[in-house]
Amino acid sequence: MTVGIVWFRNDLRTADNPALSEAIARCDRLLPIYIHAPEEAQPNSPGAASRWWLHHSLVDLDRSLREIGSRLLIRRGSSQALLDQVVGDSNASYVFWNRLYEPALIARDSQIKTHLQSSGVTCLSANGSLLLEPWQILNKSKQPFRVFTPFWKAHQSRAPIDPPKPPPDAVPSVPRNIDSLQITDLNLLPNIPWDDGLRATWSVGEEAAHAELEVFLHQRLSSYAEDRDRPDRVGTSRLSPYLHCGQLSPRQVMYAVEGYTSRNTQAGLVKGAEVYKRELGWREFAYHLLYHFPDTVEAPLDRRFALLPWRNDYAEDLAAWRAGQTGFPIIDAGMRELWHTGWMHNRVRMLVASLLTKNLRIHWKEGERWFWDTLVDADLANNIQGWQWTAGCGADAAPYFRIFNPVLQGERYDPEGNYVRRWIPEIAKLPNKVIHKPWEAPDVTLTAAGIQMGVTYPLPIVDLKTSRRAALEAFEQVKRGKQGVAV
Repeated sequence: MTVGIVWFRNDLRTADNPALSEAIARCDRLLPIYIHAPEEAQPNSPGAASRWWLHHSLVDLDRSLREIGSRLLIRRGSSQALLDQVVGDSNASYVFWNRLYEPALIARDSQIKTHLQSSGVTCLSANGSLLLEPWQILNKSKQPFRVFTPFWKAHQSRAPIDPPKPPPDAVPSVPRNIDSLQITDLNLLPNIPWDDGLRATWSVGEEAAHAELEVFLHQRLSSYAEDRDRPDRVGTSRLSPYLHCGQLSPRQVMYAVEGYTSRNTQAGLVKGAEVYKRELGWREFAYHLLYHFPDTVEAPLDRRFALLPWRNDYAEDLAAWRAGQTGFPIIDAGMRELWHTGWMHNRVRMLVASLLTKNLRIHWKEGERWFWDTLVDADLANNIQGWQWTAGCGADAAPYFRIFNPVLQGERYDPEGNYVRRWIPEIAKLPNKVIHKPWEAPDVTLTAAGIQMGVTYPLPIVDLKTSRRAALEAFEQVKRGKQGVAV
């Protein structure tokens, strides 16, 4: 009897799971296992919101496996030592997994593969997270891309991607003598119940992921090209946490989008599909960058920005930014949405990052770390790429001197103030013309709305014009290759 171990990581699904499919094809008995080893991902162990999502994902995966005759084994500790233990207990001759691309985890997995194979265990890894592997797309000089558009053209020129596979009808049972922790033993849920907003916002699991995908296809895809930049509307896919944790594969999403558009002629659908597929391309590009430039986890891709003079004394402003108390309504709405739901609209992510890195001149790593702890879709590749792009020091960050004006952006993308009013009720009674700049409202208007600036809602913590000018001066120093002076 051939025994195999399926090592689940960020692929918590049964459908279109290459490692699971290969294991079923080769083995008579399977041991699906999840090993909780956050220390092995240092310095990027999962944040609080990700741990919340992980708990519910593991519950859902265990339920799915039990429905088809198996169960999920839970362990905590050293991945290598625990795999050794399960191999010994079960006499397994195979270990299967889907690849990860974070630098620390690549090193760990390589070590484990070498160790296990030296013991006579066959290790087989697969691509379960991307449309194409990072090393499959290179420029004409056989070098990695640093600009998105040529990367995406090269990506699209490749042969068609294989269709996703359905979930298995059955998985061989796990022997009863193989023990397991309870999922609650991992202590992933918060000790203080701050997660009411997350529970109210999200349904977690493979079935929930497909339900959200169906809603996106039928209700949002046709208007996606126009609505994706509007935080006052539900116009995005909201699939990012499911993709990050692996309850959906990008292949499933791509095929669903292409299949739906081929069967329907609804106005705007083809355009919406092309724009959305390009967003999946940005996800691929982020992993391409992380794989080929692993030091971007800490350092700017554009090395000139190592000279940028970031501020040193910023604790008070950083605290105000985190709490949604900057005095800029679109910024504060986004930060409060993040804290309450574990998610933030992508347009607003760019705005809050721009204010932090350019107007406040606080290092992008401070923002990246906060997102890492509070986002349910906290994905290292996408988080790093997004923050470096907005800060101007990453790939495709031209013009690097772009500085978003939160007032103008709010007026353009939340023209009736509905997004701001939802998350900042203390200024909800202001008229549209001043909802994004309450400090300019006449005293009579503020009084009628029950607002006392600086008391019930903060005054802006930075002057937009002055700070924009200072940021541009700093960028000019970088352009000239000069070391700036930290302030």
